[in-house]
Amino acid sequence: MSTENKSSRRIFLMQVATSGLALIAVSNAQAQAMVVETDAQASSLGYKADATKVDKAKQPKYAAGQLCSNCALFQAPAGASAGLCAIFAGKQVAAKGWCSAYAKKA
Repeated sequence: MSTENKSSRRIFLMQVATSGLALIAVSNAQAQAMVVETDAQASSLGYKADATKVDKAKQPKYAAGQLCSNCALFQAPAGASAGLCAIFAGKQVAAKGWCSAYAKKA
């Protein structure tokens, strides 16, 4: 086997391994539990899975258009219906949700 073939094979195997790890990470994120509005932390932050249902009298910080999906704390691929949030470690939030920890993405 030539040096070129060994190098190409090595690169291919590294790409396959990297792709596999990425798929595992995505599937782990998808398997994580969703935040429930009645969870103590979620309730204290006024979390709603549907931002249109935020009580503006109780949550004066809320403004129309603020969604978890456009919050700096939200981590998910573009267009995902849910993703991880730095506030709710180990749990996912709805992309169309909102909580008082909202911080607009830069």
